Amino acid sequence: MIEPEVLLQGYRLGVFPMAMADGAIEWFSPDPRAILPLKEFHVPHTVERAVRKGVFEIRIDVSFADVMRECARRPETWINDQIIASYVRLHQLGHAHSIEAWQDGKLAGGLYGVAIGGAFFGESMFHHVRDASKVALLGLVEHLRSRKFVLLDTQWLTPHLQQFGAIEVPRTKYLHLLTTAVNLPRSFL
Repeated sequence: MIEPEVLLQGYRLGVFPMAMADGAIEWFSPDPRAILPLKEFHVPHTVERAVRKGVFEIRIDVSFADVMRECARRPETWINDQIIASYVRLHQLGHAHSIEAWQDGKLAGGLYGVAIGGAFFGESMFHHVRDASKVALLGLVEHLRSRKFVLLDTQWLTPHLQQFGAIEVPRTKYLHLLTTAVNLPRSFL
């Protein structure tokens, strides 16, 4: 298991761990870094429709370990048992959180990440029901806005995240944003 303080210090410095195919843990700091600007978050029409219809109930931290396990079920994943154990421990200490979309009493999708100060570091997301992870992401953004967070780190830019307004910033700008964000007196819950 990666010690909680090592994980937290890594995030404060702009690095995060991933498990390699051989089980080794390596640390990454992409340049450029992807972020999702909270003020400019774009809500796709399908997500608006799902929210309007009340298709999903958003919950926080109800099934953190289950969210991680579901995120790890991809054919190619960077989440192994060591990563799961490390983040579950971080969750128990109040630093890692899950945003979950539930439908008919079942976990339909969600995401998890780490909160430090006014920064949230999104790690992974999954869905079993169409739009569930997107609605969970919207739930996260609304929660972060209400708690006055200023940084949502998404690590790398993907076409999926671009539809919400994710952008890339050079590492130097990211590190400036990061330093400001992690030093803010904020609480995720």
